[in-house]
Amino acid sequence: MPVADTSQLISGVAERYASSLFDLAREAGSVESVGSDLDAFQSLINESADLKRLIVSPIFSADDQFKAISAIIEKAGISGLVGNFLKVVARNRRLFAVPGIVKSYRETAARHRGEVSAEVTSAHALSVAQQTELKAALKSVTGKDVTLNVTVEPSLLGGLIVKVGSRQIDTSLRTKLSSLKLALKEVG
Repeated sequence: MPVADTSQLISGVAERYASSLFDLAREAGSVESVGSDLDAFQSLINESADLKRLIVSPIFSADDQFKAISAIIEKAGISGLVGNFLKVVARNRRLFAVPGIVKSYRETAARHRGEVSAEVTSAHALSVAQQTELKAALKSVTGKDVTLNVTVEPSLLGGLIVKVGSRQIDTSLRTKLSSLKLALKEVG
């Protein structure tokens, strides 16, 4: 029997939870504020190795995860729909899916607004002017307004990786150097 692809399982769980949260947020008229709270929680995950470990490690019990998440969201001022949602996710031992839930929620909210979402990985933080220019370039390609979800990854050295739907554009210096290195090996 083949082993199930873990990323597909996580993706399925994340999409179901994100869809439920989006429906609740839409009914409450709080799609944008829920998105902001989710982004705030994702930022906490990105900044804390301990929080990342809590989310992905199977060592912690549902009760441990629930208590820790409750304390974290209270300290961060995340309450209401997202606060309760994160507690339910912790109780159900699905914290591992939170990054996927955030991403799926962003995409659903963007579609709801008639936008397309782009995942952008950059070697350096983008200025407002650079983000505006990138949005305009992507709008000319997609024909829709584009929401950027920017992640800074210094190991790219320079350039960008942009993912819109199933399309990916990789102009990173790291990829260009890897390609050059491969070409030189073939020649020499």
